[in-house]
Amino acid sequence: HVGEHQSKSFYHERSFEKTMAFINGFNLFVFAILTLLYFYQIIYVIVALVGEKKKDHFDEEAKTLHRFAFVIAARNESSVIANLIKSIRRQNYPAELIDVIVIADNCTDNTAEIARSNGAIVLERFNHMLVGKGYALDYAFNRIDSEMGGVEKYDGYFIFDADNIIDRNYVREMNKVFDKGYRVITSYRNSKNYDTNWLTAGYGLWFLREAKFLNNPRMMMNTNCAVSGTGFLMSSAIVKANGGWKYHLLTEDIEFSIVSAIKGERIGYCEKAILYDEQPTSFKQSWNQRMRWSKGFYQVMFKYAGQLISTMFNKKERFTSCYDMLMTIAPATLLTITCILVNLAGLVTCVIEPSIVPVLFPVAAKSLLFTFVNMYAMLFFVGLLTIITEWKQIRCSGFKKFLYLFSFPVYIFTYIPIAIVALFKKVEWKPIAHTCVKTVEEMQAK
Repeated sequence: HVGEHQSKSFYHERSFEKTMAFINGFNLFVFAILTLLYFYQIIYVIVALVGEKKKDHFDEEAKTLHRFAFVIAARNESSVIANLIKSIRRQNYPAELIDVIVIADNCTDNTAEIARSNGAIVLERFNHMLVGKGYALDYAFNRIDSEMGGVEKYDGYFIFDADNIIDRNYVREMNKVFDKGYRVITSYRNSKNYDTNWLTAGYGLWFLREAKFLNNPRMMMNTNCAVSGTGFLMSSAIVKANGGWKYHLLTEDIEFSIVSAIKGERIGYCEKAILYDEQPTSFKQSWNQRMRWSKGFYQVMFKYAGQLISTMFNKKERFTSCYDMLMTIAPATLLTITCILVNLAGLVTCVIEPSIVPVLFPVAAKSLLFTFVNMYAMLFFVGLLTIITEWKQIRCSGFKKFLYLFSFPVYIFTYIPIAIVALFKKVEWKPIAHTCVKTVEEMQAK
């Protein structure tokens, strides 16, 4: 019996040693694949840091001052809507060329009244079946087309969230890029409440990184940028051709960006057009919002990944744009989740076979720790680089800038359980309460 027990113990030990060897090999494989797939973003960083900007990088004044409308979907935004409208009204741009259109979408407060009192055109919408920003935008464009002189009345439409405020030169700078022929343009996304806590700083740093090290080099390299939620401009010709706004997945912004890449529509970026955005302050709100984003990314991936791959190889001139968008929605999240689950499986196996815990648990734990340490170091470096380059743009004390740098990787890590749950959970659009009432003057005074 003793010999039989020793033989089984040796067999299990050898078996689990092979398992852990597989896990270690799998970790290296995933690391190599991700490095290969996303190496182009390292090139983006280098271009952003050392690349020379084009001499005609939209510094010269536009030949034409175009007519624009701001379209703002607002649901119970009575505390913040006025400051956005005021920041639009105070633009360094002819006031007669700017209209503000607010969709008071299923509101139960006085958002509509406040918007009207500040000079906005208000469209009230009540539909509890078709819920979300995409449906509100489509409703607005249909009303504009049928009742307000047609969508061609304006040369372009700015799409904004009600909690935003914009720099005084925002429209003038965006118009410069628009006048160069770009029909879709995104802008520099900063934060109103970066300094509130580790969550708001995490959001803020990620969006700054997106502006500085993704859209900025994309623009410099003359490839396609991407729209990120709010603060973008699109030509009325696109609205007309699409018959309104036809993007209704949970992440309508990335859906719009991907369809643009597939169609060959080049999205531009204006670094001098600055908007300030409010970020969720509680983990519950952040969880709900990022759950919607994660589910939306899966929806977009399942719907458009095939078209992106097909376009990459059938339309060679769109390869770079489509590849970039494909990497935006996949496969980093799924590969990371798979890697972590494989490592956790190794730890669970040790628990199931307690006799080999002294031998294999340290190996499994070391493997999992190695994965997280590498991820933390990489994210810390990304955050550090962003803080150094965007130091003056971050509205926060120097102490908090560095303090929240250490929590930035933790913020990103919290995406892991969110992304796992989003794979299986039914997710619906939920409003995020906005309470950060700040003016542009207050932001620029910091």
